[in-house]
Amino acid sequence: MKENLEKILKQGLEKIEKTKTVEEVQEVRKDLMGKNSELTKVLKGMSSLSAEEKRETGMKATEIREEFTKKLEEKEGEIISNKSVLDEPLDLTLPGKSVGEGALHPITQMCYDLNDAFLSLGFELYSEDDISSEKFVFDNLNFAADHPARQMMDTYWIEGTENKNAEERLCLRPHLTGGSVRKLLKDGAPARFIYPGRVYRNEDVDSGHERAFFQYEALIVDKDISFSSGLVMIKTILEKVFGREIKVRMREGFFPFTEPGYEIDMECLVCGGKGCKVCKNNGWIEVMPGGVIHPNVLRAANLDPAEWTGFYINIGLERLVMMRYGVDDIRLFHSGDLRFLKQFK
Repeated sequence: MKENLEKILKQGLEKIEKTKTVEEVQEVRKDLMGKNSELTKVLKGMSSLSAEEKRETGMKATEIREEFTKKLEEKEGEIISNKSVLDEPLDLTLPGKSVGEGALHPITQMCYDLNDAFLSLGFELYSEDDISSEKFVFDNLNFAADHPARQMMDTYWIEGTENKNAEERLCLRPHLTGGSVRKLLKDGAPARFIYPGRVYRNEDVDSGHERAFFQYEALIVDKDISFSSGLVMIKTILEKVFGREIKVRMREGFFPFTEPGYEIDMECLVCGGKGCKVCKNNGWIEVMPGGVIHPNVLRAANLDPAEWTGFYINIGLERLVMMRYGVDDIRLFHSGDLRFLKQFK
């Protein structure tokens, strides 16, 4: 019996050594350790052996099985490691597969272009979280306690905080302006910074409005800022973005955080000022509110209005992109439609 087991071991190792493919390894494994293998037949014939012979034969058979398992695994690993990743010879004359190219979203590209323009003018880039509080988005910005923007119909309040007040009442920021006070409280004045980001408002969606959209705010705070300086900044930025001089106009507007406040319009580039659905057929489109910082906002930032002043502008990024490319529906930018987005490569 011992001689027979030695013979099985020797012949088995020779078979393993001769294998060339993974499939052959599987066949040899079945042949050496399957239910019809010689090793299995030996184990089945142990009933006629004495107790001592059974013990010795069983131990030897186990050793052989472990040796076969080890060698088969080693051989399989060797074959796999030496195997070419190609099932067929490589034909270098065949044309390659084109690599798909991505591109920046047009809103992202506009944001980067504005960053470059403002940074070249000495501005600092600032950002904050999308979740803010009533204190920063309303209280610090001189909004009246009964202002309609505070209601659920306009602002997305965080569940569980809607009945609290000030910094404990949390919301998705409806605008970026609250970040200005946060930045001024942290770093003081003079200041010159920009802060782009997404804002959220509960309003009807149409070709010119979205519930989640991007704004881009800029703020200058210093001891001697004139209104004309703000106007020059606006014209300079638009010229850098569009590569040419853009017609702008300023209308009186009311914003709690400015005094005085202005609506800043640019000529509609979709229709060339002739009138279309984007500009509501008047030839102009509102791209940014702005104005001189209200004294109460400066006080909220621990700055003396008698010493400091400043100028805000708040740009609607989607609207600028619509003007740049002649897009007539703001909803397309967030549709995820690759047929639309691939046009901006």
